[in-house]
Amino acid sequence: MTEMAFGTVPVRAGEPVLPKWWRTIDKWALGSILILFGLGMLLGLAASVPLAERNGLEPFYYVKRQAVFGALSLGVMLAISMLDPRQIRRLGVAGFALAFVAVMLLPVLGTDFGKGAVRWYSFGVASIQPSEFLKPGFVIISAWFMAAADEVGGPPGRLYSFLLAVIIVVALALQPDFGQASLVLFAWSVMYFVAGAPIALLSAIGALTVAGGFFAYNFSEHFARRINGFLSTDVDPRTQIGYATNAIQEGGFFGVGVGQGSVKWSLPDAHTDFIIAVAAEEYGLILVLCIIALYATVVIRSLLRLMRERDPFTRLAGAGLACAFGVQAIINMGVAVRLLPAKGMTLPFVSYGGSSVIASGIAVGMLLALTRTRPQGQISDILARRGR
Repeated sequence: MTEMAFGTVPVRAGEPVLPKWWRTIDKWALGSILILFGLGMLLGLAASVPLAERNGLEPFYYVKRQAVFGALSLGVMLAISMLDPRQIRRLGVAGFALAFVAVMLLPVLGTDFGKGAVRWYSFGVASIQPSEFLKPGFVIISAWFMAAADEVGGPPGRLYSFLLAVIIVVALALQPDFGQASLVLFAWSVMYFVAGAPIALLSAIGALTVAGGFFAYNFSEHFARRINGFLSTDVDPRTQIGYATNAIQEGGFFGVGVGQGSVKWSLPDAHTDFIIAVAAEEYGLILVLCIIALYATVVIRSLLRLMRERDPFTRLAGAGLACAFGVQAIINMGVAVRLLPAKGMTLPFVSYGGSSVIASGIAVGMLLALTRTRPQGQISDILARRGR
């Protein structure tokens, strides 16, 4: 309908796939992702060697695995970024169905690896955390429901997406995995806001979320322990938060020097949840600010492009993916500096972990695909040409 009213921008006939992809992709966002992956490999060289030594493995065992995971992730990301929105929707729905079934079967077939939360499937040489793959699929299917609700005679898509979000949040909270549950709820709230939800309704949902937090605090020992540790005025220097806080203070502006940090020898999760502490100690605040700037570049560039997008599904899905990506990074770094309670959440493309890195590649690949320059162009450009 919009094309009938405003016309279309001519498409370069017969243009090969790769030149077309390179011409339309957001190169700043793509470059930021590649730099983040490079920094993750650099920090992995420092953070994962002590872990390999403790486990009796060769020094660069985890670095090599991360390189394999990263290569697979980047390949998947680039391949997905070449798809169009319709193909992204189909891929997202299929991926969501598989991940949803996997999450539902975790209480029966999953394992906790001694961490007190059943979040993984163990396959001996590798493990998979299905909730990581659930997030991008959930964003896509929720955006599809919400966009369909605005069509004439469309289904009550907003209600369907909300019910789906509730089911997923409850399933994740029972693992327990409150970090992923909060991220799913946040992504849904962003999309619902972009879709035109009234502030009063979002405030009511926020109040219900707070009430759910009080309920979890009173009935979940895992949740209460983390909240109490966060609210405590004293930080035990022998805990992960204590080690991370001290490492960040020691690093200062310029760090103690490459390879000279000590926190990686004390923190069990120095290569995953607390890798930003390794960066802060060895390279200082300068590198941390650079990492923050890279995440901000991806999110802000994506949102600016989506503001000019005409397709409702593309706007909603892109906003959900971009904000979930940025907030996950904020949560990870916020935990390390004790601004947030411990959540067990990785830093996208930087932390070690096959599920995290590959799922991030899928999500960012979808985001890059949805923020590519569309053949029909921007409404303002079309109106300007028709007014000449």
